[in-house]
Amino acid sequence: MSDRAHNTAARRERGFLIGADLPRMLVPADESVRELARLADTAGVDVVGEAVQTVRRINPASFIGQGKVEEVRGRAEETKADVVIFDEPLSPAQQRNLEKGVNRKVIDRSALILDIFAQRARSLEGKMQVELAQLQYLLPRLTRQWTHLSRLGGGVGTRGPGETQLEVDRRRVRTRIGQLHRRLRDVERTRGLHRQERAAVPFPTVALVGYTNSGKSTLMNRLTQAGVLVENRLFATLDPTVRRLRLPEGLTVLLADTVGFIHKLPHQLVDAFKGTLEEVRAADLLLHVVDVAQSTWPEQVQVVESVLDDIGAGDRAVIRVFNKADLLAAGAPHPADGPDAVSISARTGKGIPALLGAIEARLTVGLERVRCALPSGRGDVLAWLRRVGRVIEEYYQDGIVTVTALVPPKVAGQLRKRLPEAAARPC
Repeated sequence: MSDRAHNTAARRERGFLIGADLPRMLVPADESVRELARLADTAGVDVVGEAVQTVRRINPASFIGQGKVEEVRGRAEETKADVVIFDEPLSPAQQRNLEKGVNRKVIDRSALILDIFAQRARSLEGKMQVELAQLQYLLPRLTRQWTHLSRLGGGVGTRGPGETQLEVDRRRVRTRIGQLHRRLRDVERTRGLHRQERAAVPFPTVALVGYTNSGKSTLMNRLTQAGVLVENRLFATLDPTVRRLRLPEGLTVLLADTVGFIHKLPHQLVDAFKGTLEEVRAADLLLHVVDVAQSTWPEQVQVVESVLDDIGAGDRAVIRVFNKADLLAAGAPHPADGPDAVSISARTGKGIPALLGAIEARLTVGLERVRCALPSGRGDVLAWLRRVGRVIEEYYQDGIVTVTALVPPKVAGQLRKRLPEAAARPC
C-alpha cells in the first residue's frame, strides 16, 4: 500500500462513542454525543456505535464502573471499533486503565478536538499554538518510554507531535514547550504591534465570535468578500482574518473573523490561542453569531458567553446576530430583533442591511458628525480629531484638507470655538 493510501485508510478509523449523563449538565447528554459524532466525522472517524451512561459518581480509576467497561469492550468488539471516544475529559490514569479494560485505544473529547486543530492549522502561528496545546495535554500522560502511547499505532488523537515524539522523554517535551512559549510570545508581540498600528488609524474593530459552524466565515465573506474557507464542518477555519468594511453612512471598521468556540473546549487550547483571541478582547464591538437553526442554540449562546468571560472579553459591547433564519421551520420560535439583536441569513443576504445599520448605530451612539476644512498645515488639529474621535474620511485639494469625523458633542463645541475660520459644522 502506498503512503498516501495508508494515510487515507488511517484517517477513517472506526470509533465507538461514550457519553455521560452527569448532574447539572449545560447541554443534554444526547445532544452532546451527537456533537461528538460530528467532531469524530470532522477528524476522519466513522462512528460505528454509541452509548450514554448515567453517571452519578465518577469512578476515579476508570470514569465508568467496571461492569460498564466490560460492556463497552464487548460492544466495541462487535462493531470492530478501533478507538473508543469519551465525551468527558479523562485523567491520564483513567485513560490508561480504560485502554487496558477495552483492549483498544481510548481518547476523550479534548484529544479529539486537539486532533482536529492539528489537521486544520495552516499558518505557522496556528501550528505552533496547536502543538503547544497537544504537548501540554500529552505531558501528564507520559509513562516511562511512552509505553502506553507506543501501542496506539497513530490515527485520531495522536496526530501532530504525538506521532513524532514517541521516543523523547519528559525533559525534552518540557524543553519544546518552553521553546513554543517563547516563539509564541514573539508572535504575540508582533501581533500587538500590528494592533497598535491599527489603533493609530481611526478605525474601530468589530470581531465575529460564536459557536463553531454558526456561519461566521460565511458572514465574513458576505460583508467583505474576504474569501475565507467555508465548509459545513466544525472548526473549518482557525486562523484569524481581518478586513476593512465600509458601513452605509461612511464609517470604516476593521472586521475580524476568529476561531469558533465549542462545548467543553480544552483549556489547553484556550491558553494556547490567547494571543489570537486578543483580537476579541481588543475589539470595540462583538458580533455574536448564533445558529438559530440548531435547537440547542440557547445553550450554545451560554457556552460562548462563558468562553468570552474566560478570556476576559465578557464586558465587550455585543450584538447578537441570529444567523440561518432562512432555515427555521415554519412556526418555529423566532428570536426577536432589537437594537442588540438582528436576524439574518449570511447565505442569502437577508437582513444584512439591518445588521450594518445596527453596527453603525452601536459604534456611533452619543457621537456627533462634524465636517471641517483645514489648511494643510494644521496637522495638529487632524491628530487631535483622531485622538478624541473617529475620522470617517479626509481628502486634500488645493492646500485644504476636508475632514469628516465623529466626535463627542463636547469636542464638537470645542472644534467650533477653536476653528471658526475653518467652517467646522455639523454634517
